This record gives sequence, structure tokens and C-alpha cells, in this order.
Amino acid sequence: MSELLRRITVNPKQCGGRPCIRGMRIRVSDVLDLFASGLSAEQILEEMPDLEADDLKAALLYASRKLNHPVLVA
Repeated sequence: MSELLRRITVNPKQCGGRPCIRGMRIRVSDVLDLFASGLSAEQILEEMPDLEADDLKAALLYASRKLNHPVLVA
């Protein structure tokens, strides 16, 4: 799984430092938004031919890892 996460890059000079796919200007959030709007993986790959299936998996894994932390209640 960590191999997938290598597909996610962060460059402060690109896309405002937001996580992107393989150094392209396709943000992880762009991929997540497409999934959230109901597109399938196949449709996303059709719409964005520069992406690969593992890029989509990497975006989902990255988001999962970022959200998997305890929430402290004061």
C-alpha cells in the first residue's frame, strides 16, 4: 500500500501545496470530487486519460489515511 502513496506528491509551488497525483496538476481532491459526484473509476479514467487506475486507488488511500485520526472532544 505504501507504494500507492508514492503516487501522491506535494509541491508548495504547485496547486497551492495541495496533494497532487504524480506531480501533475490533478489534485487528490479533484479525484475525490469526481467520485463524490457519482462517476465510476472507469468514467474518471475516461475523462482524465493521464490518470491510471492506481492513481485513483492512491487518492482514496491518501484520503483515508488523512482522516484516520482520533478526534479530541474538549
